[in-house]
Amino acid sequence: MKISALDKLTGFDWVLKLIGVGIECIGIAIIVAGAVITTALFIRGLLQERALGECYHQYRSTFGKAVLLGLEFLVASDIVSTVAVGLTFQDLGMLGLLVLIRTFLSFALEVEINGHWPWKSSEMAGRLGAK
Repeated sequence: MKISALDKLTGFDWVLKLIGVGIECIGIAIIVAGAVITTALFIRGLLQERALGECYHQYRSTFGKAVLLGLEFLVASDIVSTVAVGLTFQDLGMLGLLVLIRTFLSFALEVEINGHWPWKSSEMAGRLGAK
């Protein structure tokens, strides 16, 4: 009989692992819901005969924000789940790599959505307010 990693956990570690899985499910649900909702809004916009470019830009921007939010939950899930299992240097390295990759993806999506570096947000807001 094969014993899974979840079966080896007891007490508080098991609760943390369960919380991590719950947070991961929330992140996945946010991404899936974002895809479904933004696709429906995109199709509705096209049916209302709005410009394709405008619909597409809004679609990418809104879906990108949903993906960003989902990634934040997935990073939180990785952190909680790794702490629950007990840290070894290998676990810590894997956690660091996962967080690094997901942070890079979040950063790249943020730049793609807003069209500027995150630290330029206040400068861009000032420029837009001055116009």
